[in-house]
Amino acid sequence: MNEMKAWHVNGFLASLLSLLFLIGGVAAIIFGFRSSPEEVPLIVLGVLLLLVAAVSVTSLTIVKPNEAQVITFFGRYIGTVVKDGLWMVVPFTMKHTVSLKVRNFNSQTLKVNDADGNPVEIGAVVVFRVTDTAKATFDVDNYERFVAIQSETAVRHIAAQYPYDSFNTVQLVSLRANADEVASELMQTLQSRLRVAGVEVIETRLTHLAYAPEIASAMLQRQQASAIVAARALIVEGAVGMVELALRELEQKGIELDGERRAAMVNNLMVSIVSDRAATPVLNTGTLYSG
Repeated sequence: MNEMKAWHVNGFLASLLSLLFLIGGVAAIIFGFRSSPEEVPLIVLGVLLLLVAAVSVTSLTIVKPNEAQVITFFGRYIGTVVKDGLWMVVPFTMKHTVSLKVRNFNSQTLKVNDADGNPVEIGAVVVFRVTDTAKATFDVDNYERFVAIQSETAVRHIAAQYPYDSFNTVQLVSLRANADEVASELMQTLQSRLRVAGVEVIETRLTHLAYAPEIASAMLQRQQASAIVAARALIVEGAVGMVELALRELEQKGIELDGERRAAMVNNLMVSIVSDRAATPVLNTGTLYSG
């Protein structure tokens, strides 16, 4: 079922006509009874005018800004009025109000296992609005509850696709480091699920992301260890470059070193650069081969 435009005319004009019908009907009935003999046709005309006035009043509906009125005629959907104002629609119809405002759904903090099987806590906010009032009213039981359930289901699904953090270079995308990419995929997944309810997803954002309390301490230690290893790797890489530069400078200045002295120099430089403590010099009063 798709939204379509309902027949409607200016409600103020309809109100004026209803008032004229009401006055005319009352006047016709009064004059009919006061006539001698009674004017039955005039009385009947007055009754008909009163019925027309009553029917006209039942067809009036008020549409507020950013709202829509879904019109049904004896159970049959005949259209939607989205323009705000006072309108006259088909008489004897039911009107159902649907909000077109942009709204937020803030999910609960969900406990999910990530791609590595670690329990994590995750939450998200979904910004949405209704774009098809017919689908939102008739294709789902309650579109707000539908959005809530599908949003939490999508968050669980996305969280299970990626690890919380990437501790190696094989897995490039993680929940913590790639929040924007994860939110974008969540938005696409939700849009495909909520299209049936006539709902447009405007934006999705992760509002909470953390390891579950039972593993938070262990994972913090793992993160610290990974950071230390990464820092050590960077230090070693820089130390190798500095040793290569030192040996090249010695060769350019004509200082020749045999293999053993070259190895000793490399060892000393690497130890002094890589060590996390200040190097302690050792003075050799003899030669390299005899101390």
